[in-house]
Amino acid sequence: MEDDRGRAGNGDGQHQPDGQASEVERAAAALRAGGLVILPTETVYGLAADAANPRAVAAVYQAKGRPSFNPLIAHVADVEAVRRIAVLDERGEALAAAFWPGPLTIVAPVRDAGAVSDLARAGLDTVAVRVPGHPLSRALLAAFGGPVVAPSANRSGRPSPTTYADAIEETGPASAAALDGGACRVGLESTVVALLPGEPARLLRPGSVTRAQLEAVVGPLAEAEADAKRSPGRLALHYAPDAPVRINEITAEPDEAFLAFGRSDSPFNLSPTGDLAEAAANLFAMLRAADRTKPSAIVVAPIPDEGLGEAINDRLKRAAGYVG
Repeated sequence: MEDDRGRAGNGDGQHQPDGQASEVERAAAALRAGGLVILPTETVYGLAADAANPRAVAAVYQAKGRPSFNPLIAHVADVEAVRRIAVLDERGEALAAAFWPGPLTIVAPVRDAGAVSDLARAGLDTVAVRVPGHPLSRALLAAFGGPVVAPSANRSGRPSPTTYADAIEETGPASAAALDGGACRVGLESTVVALLPGEPARLLRPGSVTRAQLEAVVGPLAEAEADAKRSPGRLALHYAPDAPVRINEITAEPDEAFLAFGRSDSPFNLSPTGDLAEAAANLFAMLRAADRTKPSAIVVAPIPDEGLGEAINDRLKRAAGYVG
C-alpha cells in the first residue's frame, strides 16, 4: 500500500518487490529536489537529506528540533564514496574493511567540504561518515549518487524510531517520501569512533560494534571527552520519552512502567532470556510502548555493562539525563 509520501515496503528488507525500484527512485528525486526522506537502516530509521544542500540540512534540523551544533552523519553507498569526502588513515581503512557496510561511523578529517555542508558538519573540520548495511538505504544512496545525512527520524531528544510506523509518527509530516524497510535489525544508533591525525582512536559513542571488536582492529581506545563534540547523539538529555526515566531498579510502583531484563513478569520486557542483542533491538520500541501508557515514570532493570550492554546503558543514561 502506498501512502501520500510514496511508501515502499519490503518486509525484512532482504529483497525488493515489484515496483520498489521506482519508489527508491522517487525518494532519490525527492532528495535531489531538497526534500526529506524517511529511510530505513539496520540501526534505526533516519530522516535523510542531501548532505551538500544547506537548506535541506536546515530542514532536517527544523523537523527534528535539533541544535545546529550537533553534527550529522554522512551516509554513502560504499568505501570509495567515503574516501572522496573524508581522509581515512590506515586505522580507518582497517575498520572499513572489518565493519562496512554496517553500524559503524568514523569521524575523520574532511576532504571535500562541499560534499557535506558546513551546517551538516556543525562547522567542524571533520566529517562523520558511514556505509549503512540495509539494502534499501544502500539502494537509495546508489540512486541518489551523493552523501546523505540521515539522523534518527525522531524529534530531537525522543527515542529513536526502529519501525516505519514510529518514524512516520515522529517526522512523517516533514517527509516528501518514505521507505518501509521493516523493523530495524540492530535497534541502536551506530558506534562512533574518531580517527584524527596524531591522536589515538577514541570511542565517541558506543553501539553494536563493541569496544572489544574495535580494539581488536585498532588497539586500545582513548577516552572520548576531548572529541565528544564531533559525535552525534551526545546531548545530556537524549533518547528521552515524555515520562521521567529511572535506571538500575528492580521494582516499580503501581503507576510506573517497568522495563524488565532477564525475567518475564512485565509487559515491557527488553529480553526475557537476558540476551543483550535482543534488548538492544527492543530498547527504543519498548521505551515508546511504555511511554504510551502515560506512566508517572519508566523504570528500567539493571543491564550488564559489558559488550553491547555498554551501548544500551549509554542510551538509558541519556534518556534519564545522567550524562553530558
